[in-house]
Amino acid sequence: MKLNNLKDYRRRRHMRLRQKVKGTAARPRMAIFISNTNIYVQFVDDDAGRTLASASSLPLKAKLNKETATKVGELAAEAAKTAGISLIVVDRGGFQYHGRVRCVVEAALSNGLKVNDEEYTPMGVDKKRTPATAKADKKTKEAK
Repeated sequence: MKLNNLKDYRRRRHMRLRQKVKGTAARPRMAIFISNTNIYVQFVDDDAGRTLASASSLPLKAKLNKETATKVGELAAEAAKTAGISLIVVDRGGFQYHGRVRCVVEAALSNGLKVNDEEYTPMGVDKKRTPATAKADKKTKEAK
């Protein structure tokens, strides 16, 4: 299959990703799509083939940037809570987990949704390790 443009490459990545990511009624798939003008988020039950909740940047009428993506993530979390959704599987839609996609997911997670049963900590932050414990760990490694 010859790919002509970036959209075809994204679709191919998305289909490869969809082979691994599947939503159920208990843990729906949070599907993210970013067009040139808007961001769309849907919570999909793949077993039943239904959309359980959705949110988008259409009512915001704002520029497409990270701040808008964060607001859409918050709206998506509210829509999911009203539909009774707490655990999700993230489908980034063939896009990199970077920039606007990351802002949508992290805003949704910080507003109460969970990817697993553990407590959410933002990327790059480890609540269990403080500078003091890291220094103590380093000293014990050197002692061995």
